[in-house]
Amino acid sequence: MLGEMWSFKGRYKILHMTWFAFFLSFVVWFNFPPFATTIGQEFGLTKPQLGTIGLCNVALTVPARVIIGMLLDKYGPRLTYSILLMYAAIPCIIFATAQSFNQLVIGRLLMGIVGAGFVIGIRMVAEWFPPKDVGTAEGIYGGWGNFGSAFSAFTMVIFAVALSFLPGAFNFGEAQTFKVLFFPAFETAILNWRVAIAGTGIIAALYGALYLVSVTDTPPGKEYKRPEKARGIEVTTKRDFWFLMAMNLPLNLILMVLAWRLQKVGFLDNTGITIAILAIVGLYLFQSWNCWEVNKDLMTGKKRYAPEDRYEFMQVAMLELTYIVNFGSELAVVTMLPAFFEGTFDSVDKAAAGIIASSYAFMNLASRPGGGIISDKLGSRKWTMVVLTGGMGIGYLLMSTVNGAWPIPLAVLLTMACSFFVQSSEGATFAMVPLVKRRITGQIAGNVGAYGNVGAVAYLTTRLLLTENSGAANGGEPVMSAVNAGFFQVLGIGGLIVAFLCIFFMKEPKGSFAEFHEGEEVFESSAEEATY
Repeated sequence: MLGEMWSFKGRYKILHMTWFAFFLSFVVWFNFPPFATTIGQEFGLTKPQLGTIGLCNVALTVPARVIIGMLLDKYGPRLTYSILLMYAAIPCIIFATAQSFNQLVIGRLLMGIVGAGFVIGIRMVAEWFPPKDVGTAEGIYGGWGNFGSAFSAFTMVIFAVALSFLPGAFNFGEAQTFKVLFFPAFETAILNWRVAIAGTGIIAALYGALYLVSVTDTPPGKEYKRPEKARGIEVTTKRDFWFLMAMNLPLNLILMVLAWRLQKVGFLDNTGITIAILAIVGLYLFQSWNCWEVNKDLMTGKKRYAPEDRYEFMQVAMLELTYIVNFGSELAVVTMLPAFFEGTFDSVDKAAAGIIASSYAFMNLASRPGGGIISDKLGSRKWTMVVLTGGMGIGYLLMSTVNGAWPIPLAVLLTMACSFFVQSSEGATFAMVPLVKRRITGQIAGNVGAYGNVGAVAYLTTRLLLTENSGAANGGEPVMSAVNAGFFQVLGIGGLIVAFLCIFFMKEPKGSFAEFHEGEEVFESSAEEATY
């Protein structure tokens, strides 16, 4: 497969166009952090307010991934991805034209929906690649697309400088002077962050239109299988229905955590927090009702699934847990690594800390595809997951021991090794997602992806609480070395617990290494060539 990948024909064209769609969605989703300091100065924001904007960026991604998974299964990935990319221009323009903290928050809340784009490509790639290659294909899609976050961090500022040379009619809001790393000639350049952020949204929208006319949901002659109802996840046993209800709870509880955070920074008053909590409870009840409607015949005894048509929801739950500890931890760690290196090593300044920390995100280019390749080649997707998740846990525990006495190169090497296990574990997770139950792959991918954001918010909130507790115990000034050690210990223990659970509860997906998807007709070689 890897040798044919650069042909840009057939399935490989779909793979390249789809990972680039994901790449653009992440460039848009992460276009705030490079300008956080500048925006904070322009609006006079406090650190808690800036932190809240960052949390808002992932807030609506949780329900959005679930909802988009439903729409994806019903309408197909081509239309769903195209509309999402076109939508990206709306929150970008809202954020770019904001004149107050509240408007910034609204813009980032709406931006969180763009972060749900990842799940769409999971099904698109799964439709075009057979099970034996799906781990590698999904790894390339996830790893190369996920690089959009690192690309945004490195290029958004330079993009803003370039746009500042446009005629005055294209420059709006207050311009900021700044210093561009590696470009001393730009030390007095104008940073037009507003045009840069709006520009990324417009580029994404244009690519959405191109994607709409350039791809198809399935290869020629292959049927796109849709669930009978896409309002909720279809389960195949009564016990699994109640398990589904339980696993939906964390998706809503994490939204309450975000509402609490918005209250702490003054965005929500007492009335607002009450309304938010009632809305979240209503969301859970609405979600539960939809799941009941989808599975009503099963629950009332009118429908029974044949053994060959059943799947175990436990396998979905296990993939949700793995994505909490791998992708959830990645999102959390990326936000604190620059400050971690700067605070741990006296010889490391802000610029160097940013470069070192970026190595974590850069590893996505190889690590996530690596996880998919290992999952395809090792012969057991379950044990691939166990080993990679366990290695991630050990890596985080080792990072909790890093202090100023460590040689910096060794600390960087450990960071990159840890990120390999984290991102390879992500690749292994989505090597299994399309193999659970094909006709509801979008909804499974949506729920698993949403749990990654649950993990991110949970880990970031944990670090916030560790910081506050340390400050309270030390006269208002937290001991960040202890906070960071505790944070990495939480990540490491979480990874080891999930690896342990995978040993006992995760099963090898049916047909993991088959030439064709389950239930498909085995065509002659010429037809196979057209289909795959």
